[in-house]
Amino acid sequence: MKSKIWLLILALVVASCKETITLPKQETYVKDNYTKQQVEINMRDGVKLHTTIYTPKDTSKEYPILMQRTPYSSRPYGEGEFKKNISPNIHLMKEGNIVVYQDVRGRWLSEGSYENMRAYIPNKKTDKDIDESSDTYDTIEWLVNNVEHNNGKVGIWGISYPGYYSTYATVDAHPALKAASPQACIGDFFFDDFHHNGAYMLSYFRATSLFGTKRPNGDQPIDTAWYSLPKLPSEDQYQFFLDAGPLKNLNSFFQYGTEDTPRMGTGDMVDDFFWNELKEHPNYDALWKSRGLIQHLKDVKSSVATMVVGGWFDAEDLYGPLETYKNIEKYNKENYNTIVFGPWDHGAWARRRGKNIVGNYYFGDSISEFFQEKIETKFFNHFLKGKGDHNSGLPEAYVFDSGRKDWKTYDSWPPKGVQKQEFFLSDQQVLSVEKGVEKEVKFISDVNKPVPYSEDVKSVFTPRKYMTDDQRFAARRSDVLVYETEILEQDVTLAGDILAKLKVATTGTSADWIVKVIDVHPADEPSHEDMQKHLKMSNYHMMVRSEVLRGRFRNSFTNPEPFTPNKKTEVNIKLQDVFHTIKKGHKLQVQVQSTWFPLIDLNPQTYVDNIFKAEEEDFKTQTHTVFTDSSIEFSVLKP
Repeated sequence: MKSKIWLLILALVVASCKETITLPKQETYVKDNYTKQQVEINMRDGVKLHTTIYTPKDTSKEYPILMQRTPYSSRPYGEGEFKKNISPNIHLMKEGNIVVYQDVRGRWLSEGSYENMRAYIPNKKTDKDIDESSDTYDTIEWLVNNVEHNNGKVGIWGISYPGYYSTYATVDAHPALKAASPQACIGDFFFDDFHHNGAYMLSYFRATSLFGTKRPNGDQPIDTAWYSLPKLPSEDQYQFFLDAGPLKNLNSFFQYGTEDTPRMGTGDMVDDFFWNELKEHPNYDALWKSRGLIQHLKDVKSSVATMVVGGWFDAEDLYGPLETYKNIEKYNKENYNTIVFGPWDHGAWARRRGKNIVGNYYFGDSISEFFQEKIETKFFNHFLKGKGDHNSGLPEAYVFDSGRKDWKTYDSWPPKGVQKQEFFLSDQQVLSVEKGVEKEVKFISDVNKPVPYSEDVKSVFTPRKYMTDDQRFAARRSDVLVYETEILEQDVTLAGDILAKLKVATTGTSADWIVKVIDVHPADEPSHEDMQKHLKMSNYHMMVRSEVLRGRFRNSFTNPEPFTPNKKTEVNIKLQDVFHTIKKGHKLQVQVQSTWFPLIDLNPQTYVDNIFKAEEEDFKTQTHTVFTDSSIEFSVLKP
């Protein structure tokens, strides 16, 4: 009898582990079903770009081409080496498509000189006038004319930097390009990734070398791990950067010797060119303006359908996808242009993990899987394999309400019916719809004890979990002002952008201003098993949206100016869009502070022309004032 029971148990275990047992087969799926070819494609100026082509072994039909251009390497190199997964998702991989990966100009096995966010050149007149648009055009021209069994239709996708190249492809696009999905796409380095509204993102410090390390052999290809991150001598990032002092003290991390490996901090022969650009261009000058892509989206071809994808809690690229969608929509009203935003951190929609969690916050199960199967696959198949008209069956906006935890579809974004609603930062920590008598609320901003961005600051490439972190640790500090409503008697759905209209003063001549929007959960909110052990969801202060403005840029990002000490001054901060319902029984809270360390660098609070060159003595503790006629304007979706 026992033996029968054990056989039954074994059968159940085998059945439940079916996917695990077949996993080795999945590991070789690409190799089993695709052939691989590596080619060097000539660009119009003679530079060759390394390109890897995966073609289905089933040659009984024609396939569209799905391509990705990347600065992060199209590895693995070598004819016998295969990626484990190709295509935007597993469905498109198993259906069969010709899938192409390319090292962009100046990276890895592609020739040429690399330029960070290479400037777009309109009206190119000679073969020497090249940009990422022309490189994409030349690549597609070669592919459709040389790759067998293609159906003449091309799609492009990419996440983060490859997302930027996907956007770029739509400008002056090749006629064969029919579908593009820029995902978490960079739009402008002064507002994405390395800066937020002019404030340097110190959290991206280690990423600088990925884009600024020169090749050891000029414009010639290199396939070694040349691009690397500097190693910090401490796991406590907060203390490390606090002890390091002014930004200029970090220069040694970006000085390279002449050996064959990128020896961070060990030589003084060559400076990292991107770090130097950051240092020498602290304002939104001609360099940054020329490299921004957002302003060129009026030139997106109408023949290219676009689906912009992003995560509401993407700590790296939130500005880019939102502004990409909005500007394509603004300047190209006849184009097919859609937006998809879900409850994800950076690129999480491309993963398949079952549970959808950002930091400590659980949003549901199989949300990424739903996107891949029901949205992304449907988009590419319609425009590359189907009718290709505007009637794709997808809505204009497929957006996830991160408060109600469900998908909504709309004919526009923001949705029709959104109204502006203003809340005032009253005294006694009240967030009120009524403007009260003007008063002053003061706090001391101590440069020796800046407000951390999280209660657990660790040495990471760039933090992600803080985007939904519990903000109680900050609410309990004297240098963080807190304003909140009474317990809500009905749901309030925030849908669209947010504008903080601060009235402030400082005893100094320089200051940063940070605004955070918080969903305060009720005491009886149930917890989930994946939270950090010391936290409960009871009274959880979930950060819904946050943003910084470097105060010197309050009137112009190009022409900074100091504050006049103790003078009441207007500072307007645009926070990126949200789609979040503060539910009945919750409270809406706003926090205002002046440091956010080491997410952003420390403002000296004494005006200097260039904070990257500030001296130790420039850093001064100051007293800041927020006036109670300050307000925050939400986009509220009426029921």
